[in-house]
Amino acid sequence: MSENPISGDGVASRIAQRALVERGATYTGEVRRLLDAALEVMRQRGTTTRPRVADIVRAAGLSNDAFYRYFPSKDALVVALLEDGTERLRGYVAHQMSKEPTPEGKVRRWVEGVLSQAREEIGTNTRAVLWNAGAVSEVIGSTPPIASKRLAGLLAEPFGDLGSADPDFDASLAAYATFGKLGDYVWGGGEPTDDDVRRIADFCLRKISPAAPPS
Repeated sequence: MSENPISGDGVASRIAQRALVERGATYTGEVRRLLDAALEVMRQRGTTTRPRVADIVRAAGLSNDAFYRYFPSKDALVVALLEDGTERLRGYVAHQMSKEPTPEGKVRRWVEGVLSQAREEIGTNTRAVLWNAGAVSEVIGSTPPIASKRLAGLLAEPFGDLGSADPDFDASLAAYATFGKLGDYVWGGGEPTDDDVRRIADFCLRKISPAAPPS
């Protein structure tokens, strides 16, 4: 057997890295189970009672130790759930926008994708998570993410293509208006009609700031 310490360190490093990869996959799977279980329990409870950590870990088939390995509190889990939902929505909306060849079509797809969160079962989930997020008053080092800011970034490019003098600012205005209406639908228990979606998209397209005329 070789006594070369460099060779030995290489083997040890490979084994350690393999163990870290396997452990990382396990941890990722456990976090996903906790997030999915939290969403399901919140959906079942609706806006009547907030679930306890014990309810979530039971639904996930995990232990309290597993929960606190990743989250210092239930509030931290709710924040993570909001972030997860925002990322999923952003991916969905971006995919829908990619189907459109024109900037106007992309804006309309964006509005439709955001307002889809008020439809049927999705609306029930959205309402339940937001209601639980209302209990998050102070989470050290974090605040609940604002989905409108994350999603607004998708509008900057089509707004620029449509001639906006300030695409980022116009995108933020459109996002706040659309998410404001989404909140009305979610908390009011209604769903936007196709005509509602069209009118909101028309409003967003009208609010593009024209470029200043040349002096």
